[in-house]
Amino acid sequence: MSIFRKKNIILISSIICALSLISCKRTKAESVKASTDSKKIQITATFYPLYIILMNITEGIPDVQLSLIAPADTGCLHDYQLTTKDMKAIEDCDILVANGAGMEDFLDKAIEIKKDATIIASEGFELVEENPHVWVSTKGELWIVKKISEGLCKLDSKNAEVYKKNATEYSAKVQELAEKMHRQLKGIEGRKVITFHEAFPYFAQEFKLDTVAVIEREPGTEPSARELTDLISTIRSAGKDTMLFAEPQYSSLAAQVIASETGLEVQELDPAVTGTLHKDAWLTAMENNLEVLKKNIE
Repeated sequence: MSIFRKKNIILISSIICALSLISCKRTKAESVKASTDSKKIQITATFYPLYIILMNITEGIPDVQLSLIAPADTGCLHDYQLTTKDMKAIEDCDILVANGAGMEDFLDKAIEIKKDATIIASEGFELVEENPHVWVSTKGELWIVKKISEGLCKLDSKNAEVYKKNATEYSAKVQELAEKMHRQLKGIEGRKVITFHEAFPYFAQEFKLDTVAVIEREPGTEPSARELTDLISTIRSAGKDTMLFAEPQYSSLAAQVIASETGLEVQELDPAVTGTLHKDAWLTAMENNLEVLKKNIE
């Protein structure tokens, strides 16, 4: 064998050995990172409103990691279908937080996977006609904060004191806003409203609004021509003081048709079902709703 060929073999062997060492080091580093991440408590929310509450309750806890199943722009989960990725996220999480009350049609599958580690946020709340939009009111938001906090304290007792502290602080903000809204909306009791879909029964109940019609019973299902005609007739009977509300998450085409036929102004109420992943997002949405409603007080 020539000296030149021997040198080549030695060089190639050296390179292979070096690459093997690098690979081993990388594998070891990745293993350490995975091990570190696995020590974090994985808490998964089914959709946006619950995630925002979790951001507040888990703030400042370094060993907690949050995740969200349905993307923040999904809206209500009436027709949401679990993907394989979603099922994997549920399977891998330590705690699953769901709204319940029929919001998640896929909940049965999720609970079967995580039945001993699932928090049902609306559990025990007095429902209006089995409507799941509990968070669209200050009373409902406070209830959900309480249920999630209690569930987290039970399932992760190590961080219980921080959960309680954070929940108390966030609840105080919600309560402060509730008092402000009730104080500033005293003149709106009894006003008739038409909403875009059935997201506001708890909001209407809390502020004593009279919902005379709902434009779309399910989001994305436009009313038929006959249904629109009936809605317009109902609204005309209700009078010019009726408030017509669309929502930022959905097309307001049907609302615009109703407005043109009845002379009502299309306004916007936000059910806080989508938005930015910011801990004050729900508070901001409700503050905006307050400003919209205040304009309707004579």
